[in-house]
Amino acid sequence: MITIIADDKIPFLKGALEPWASIRYMNGREIDHSAVEHADALLIRTRTRCDEDLLHGSQVKFIATATIGFEHINTDYCDNHAIAWTNAPGCNAASVQQYIASVLATLALRHDFSLRGKTLGIIGVGHVGKKVETLGRLLGMKVLLNDPPRWRMEGNGGFVSLARLLEESEIITLHVPLNRTGEDKTAHLINKDTLGRIKPGAWLINSSRGEVVESHALQSALSEGRLSGAALDVWENEPVVDPQLLDKVTLATTHIAGYSADGKRNGTVQVVRSLGAHFNLPVTSWDVSGLPEPSDLAIITDCLDQSLEKLVCKAILHTYDVIEDDVRFRTNPLDFEWLRGNYPVRREFPAYKIMLMNGSAEAKAMFLALGFQVVEI
Repeated sequence: MITIIADDKIPFLKGALEPWASIRYMNGREIDHSAVEHADALLIRTRTRCDEDLLHGSQVKFIATATIGFEHINTDYCDNHAIAWTNAPGCNAASVQQYIASVLATLALRHDFSLRGKTLGIIGVGHVGKKVETLGRLLGMKVLLNDPPRWRMEGNGGFVSLARLLEESEIITLHVPLNRTGEDKTAHLINKDTLGRIKPGAWLINSSRGEVVESHALQSALSEGRLSGAALDVWENEPVVDPQLLDKVTLATTHIAGYSADGKRNGTVQVVRSLGAHFNLPVTSWDVSGLPEPSDLAIITDCLDQSLEKLVCKAILHTYDVIEDDVRFRTNPLDFEWLRGNYPVRREFPAYKIMLMNGSAEAKAMFLALGFQVVEI
């Protein structure tokens, strides 16, 4: 029987592996060298840094993180010490798409502008960025894409330079990994210089990693009115958040863009199946048995004399209203980790039914493309 140390905040995990493994659940920040010394495998999230300090002299042979990002794993050390590692690519892409949709709907309704025709600049076009691209195009936005690694591999068809994106985009959203060095360095990608090149009055959204944005430079840009505003889900030095920056941003959340129940389920499934494949355990087809249903899964949508964009925005906000998370955070600014660890159940678009009245073929197609179930009444 193998021995596993697991982050106690990985959802739906308890009970999945107990028949074949001895598991100790721990707070991710408290997983230390003494805890992992005799473990065969680690199942973690971003709060556990897997490096030489943690792993030296241990018997760990497998690490799986239930997250898209893996910068908290020293992959070179693992590769050099025969420690297999894996992440959960794409697990919460639809959840982040829902978060971005809620931010866009909130900004459009709050500030009374149409998303159609606006230019959306997407920096980083991986699993999440592609989902956001689809969302933007469905909403009738002009989409600019910047992704240097993909540009080099695929050619420049469909991609633009960072300079052009900054100059032309009215809304910019970040979906890059955190690279601290190298050709594709993203640490402080958004800094005093790049903020100075952003189109005046643009909006900035960051749901990637906090260190991608230089906090003081953003605070200055907001104070000086060079941006219309910013929505931040991730922060430099989190869980400690600069209160002055928190006060300046339009929408503030606690690194929960990918925290839908569906996204969490996907990450845990990938972790369990990967571990099963590595240790030849009979869990390579394991799945979570049932997710909680929304209490109000039916959305009655009467299209008569209504703008389709506003109906779509209202449907998006019915599934997830980012303002609720913003209020929770601002009310409890020192409880960043608690708010993450006790996040309410959020379901993605496919869990909801649009009860469509007086709907056009365009309206039905729009809701279906977003992932909603549609019932015409």
